[in-house]
Amino acid sequence: MFATMKRKTTIKLLLSDAEKRTLRAGKLKIAELLNFAVDELAVLLDVPLERAKEIHALAEFQTIPSIGIKFAEDLIFLGRYSVSELKETSGAALLDEYEFKKGYRVDPCVEDQFRLAVHYANTQDVSRNWWDFTKERKAYREKNGYPANRPKAPWHEHR
Repeated sequence: MFATMKRKTTIKLLLSDAEKRTLRAGKLKIAELLNFAVDELAVLLDVPLERAKEIHALAEFQTIPSIGIKFAEDLIFLGRYSVSELKETSGAALLDEYEFKKGYRVDPCVEDQFRLAVHYANTQDVSRNWWDFTKERKAYREKNGYPANRPKAPWHEHR
């Protein structure tokens, strides 16, 4: 699946010095990490299975158009570790869950990114970017609003 991607993807990972050394010693490139299963990565990088799962997820999420490492980390924060796990959800539901777990409201464009991730998971469409979902989000929120338990404080007060 990943070897046949039509668009060039730059994957960034926050690796420890030891992980970088192990990667170099094995003559592996970051983009090649997606060619390995999580248990294989754990052995190759000499890391615990949980860390290998995180590394794989960070790399996989960055195959989504216009998604970078910070948003990949946000998806992991929500307990998602693969693109396929996003298929059975919605961008709005992910945003609601994210804000609840963070304890504050985030910039509305974060929902657009969640919507893109779900769209990509379901279609593998690489032609759209997160900002293509702004109109959809606004229409949805106009009609459905936000949950009653949505945090009150905005993100800029929690920096």
